[in-house]
Amino acid sequence: LSNANEPPQNIKHSMPPLSFSSLPIDIVVEILARVPKRSHPILSCVSKNFSRLVRSPEIHKIRSLLRKDSLFICFVGKTGAQWFTLRRAENNNPTTEEKNRFVSIDLAFLSQTEQKPCAVAIGPEIFFICGSFNPSAAMWILDSRTGTFRQGLSSRAERLCRSVGVVGSKVYVIGIYGDADEMHVESFDAKTQTWELAPVPEDQGWWWSSAPTVSLNRKVCALRVSGNARCYDPRDGSCESLGLATKDKWLWRTGACVMNNVLYVYYARFGLMWYDYEMRLWRVVGGLSHLKKVRSVAMAEYYGKLAVLWEDVEVGVSGETKSTIIAEVWCRMIALERSERGVHGIAEASQLLGSVLRGYMLHHCLSVSD
Repeated sequence: LSNANEPPQNIKHSMPPLSFSSLPIDIVVEILARVPKRSHPILSCVSKNFSRLVRSPEIHKIRSLLRKDSLFICFVGKTGAQWFTLRRAENNNPTTEEKNRFVSIDLAFLSQTEQKPCAVAIGPEIFFICGSFNPSAAMWILDSRTGTFRQGLSSRAERLCRSVGVVGSKVYVIGIYGDADEMHVESFDAKTQTWELAPVPEDQGWWWSSAPTVSLNRKVCALRVSGNARCYDPRDGSCESLGLATKDKWLWRTGACVMNNVLYVYYARFGLMWYDYEMRLWRVVGGLSHLKKVRSVAMAEYYGKLAVLWEDVEVGVSGETKSTIIAEVWCRMIALERSERGVHGIAEASQLLGSVLRGYMLHHCLSVSD
C-alpha cells in the first residue's frame, strides 16, 4: 500500500472538451462581429447556425459600434473626380442627422494616363484596374485604412478593360487584348499577389458593363446597355443570361448590389427589384412603392442594409461674383427581409449627405471593411 501522505500517482483529471457552440450566444456574436467581413462566406459554410448569425442584425449593430465598415463614393466630372467616405458617427448616441457622416477625402489617383479606372473592393483594399480607354497593364491598390496608394503587380499584357468583378479573393478582368480584338480573362489573387489566365467566356459578345459588375453564385455578372445581364463562370468560361426586365434608357446610370447572394438592381421606372434565382425571374421589392423614384443611383451594402445614394435637385449657391450650380447627394438605408412571399424592404428616412458640382455623376460606390 502506498503512503497515504504521498500524492496519488498517474491520476489524470479529465475535463469535457470545450466547443465554440457551448459559449453563451452573446459571446459568440461578439466574437463573430470581429471576424473580417470577407471571411463571412466561409463562416456561413460551417453550420446553419453560423450562416444565420453572420447575417443577423446583432452582428451588424456590433460592427457599427466598432466602426468596421465604410463606403467609398466617387463622382466623376470633366475636370476630374471627387471622393467621399460614408462612415458611422464617432459619438455613441448620434442624432439622425449625425448617424452617417459624409466626408470629402483627397484621393489623388497616381496614374497620369488613366482618369476613370475600373474599381473593386476586397476587404479594406480598393483595386484600381487601368485600361478603360487606352490599353494598359497597370493596377493601383488603395489601403482604405491609411489612405495610401501602392502600385500593384502589372498584368501579363496590356488590354482594354471591359468588365471587372470579384469572386472570393480574386479580381477577374475581362478585356480586349491586341489589335485582333481578342478577348481574354486574367485573375489577380489578392492573397498570393499573382496574375494568371482564366477561361475565356464562351459568349464573346460585348462585355462592356454599364453598371457596377457584381458577384453572384461565384460568377461575375455585368449589366449591359442592351437591358440584359450576362454572368461569367470563371471555373469553365460558361455564361448565362439573367434576362433583365426592361431596356430602360437610364440603365447606364443605375445601381446594382448583391446581398446574401441575392442580386438587387434599381430602375427609375420600377424602383428596387431583385432576381429570384430559383424562379429565374425579376420581382419588385415589396414595401417601397411609396418612395419617390429617383435617377443616377448607386448602391452598396452598409452594416447589413442596402445603402441607396442618388443626386437630386439643383441648388443655386450665391457667391460674391457668380452662382454655382450644385447637386444634392441623398442617401436612404433599406433593411431587406426575405420570406416565402418574396423580399420586403423597410426604408429609413432619407438623409441629405452633401453636394457636388452639377455635372459630376456617381461613378463608384464601394463597400470596404476591416
